[in-house]
Amino acid sequence: MSKFKPEKLTVNFIPPATAYRPIDSRKYTLTHSDLIGELFLAIGNVFDYQAINYKMRDEVLADWVTINGEYILYANVYVSNGEYDKNMSRIRYMIFKRELDLALTAMIYGDRSFFTYHPLLLDAPIYVRFASSFPEFNEIAYYGTPRLYLNKVNSKRVTETQV
Repeated sequence: MSKFKPEKLTVNFIPPATAYRPIDSRKYTLTHSDLIGELFLAIGNVFDYQAINYKMRDEVLADWVTINGEYILYANVYVSNGEYDKNMSRIRYMIFKRELDLALTAMIYGDRSFFTYHPLLLDAPIYVRFASSFPEFNEIAYYGTPRLYLNKVNSKRVTETQV
C-alpha cells in the first residue's frame, strides 16, 4: 500500500465551495498522476469531470449525503461496465481495495479545515461503492469515519517528529 505524503497532495476548491461550506452537496474528486506520484483533490458542489481520465477511470468520487437525517460520506469507484473482462475487473477491484486507504486519507486530510468547522462529521460513516457489471466486484463497503483517517495522519506525523 502506498504511504500518504501530505506534500504530494494538491487541493483545489471549486467556487462557490470553500474550506468551510457547503456541507450539503459537497463533492470530492480525487485523481492522481502515476508519473510524478502526486494526488489531486478537487472540492466543490460539483465533481471535477475535467480532471477524470476517461480511459483509465481510476478516480475516487465522494460526496456528503443525508440518509434518515444523518450525514454519510459516500464514495464511488468505477471497476468496470463490460469494457473489461472478468480478470481485468478483478485486478482493478484489488487495486482499488489496496489503494482506498490512501485515497480516503488524502480526501479527509485535504479537507481537514472543514472538519474543524464541522466536528460532528468526524464520526460520520464512510461507505464506498465499487461499481462493476460483475456481481462479485459490485458492492458497498463500510470504511470507517473521517476521524479514523485524520488520526492515522496525525499519529504518523507525531511519530516522525519524535524520531
